[in-house]
Amino acid sequence: MKLWKCEVCGYVAEGESAPEKCPKCGVPQMQFTELSEADAAKIYRSDKTNDLHMQLIRLAMKMDAIAKAGIEDDLDPGCVKVFQYAKDCAWEIKQMAKAELAGHIAKGKY
Repeated sequence: MKLWKCEVCGYVAEGESAPEKCPKCGVPQMQFTELSEADAAKIYRSDKTNDLHMQLIRLAMKMDAIAKAGIEDDLDPGCVKVFQYAKDCAWEIKQMAKAELAGHIAKGKY
């Protein structure tokens, strides 16, 4: 299977030929270029890791919501301290995963 990249929006399609038009931006097939085997390999190899980063982001968002609920409950200072720490950690994890995904995209590994 070959990978094709839209030169207008960056969408990557998989198939024996490029799509008739870009599913994302609608430009015609001639706006697609076939990715080299090396570039395609980067994308395929990174696919699982990128999915794992997205799962981390979703979990961090859930952790943030739980921590906010704990802060709002305000049972006692010790509990609030733990929930605030969890909220801060969730933010940091989310930002680190997003930065890693951005780095993958910049290197053509998306």
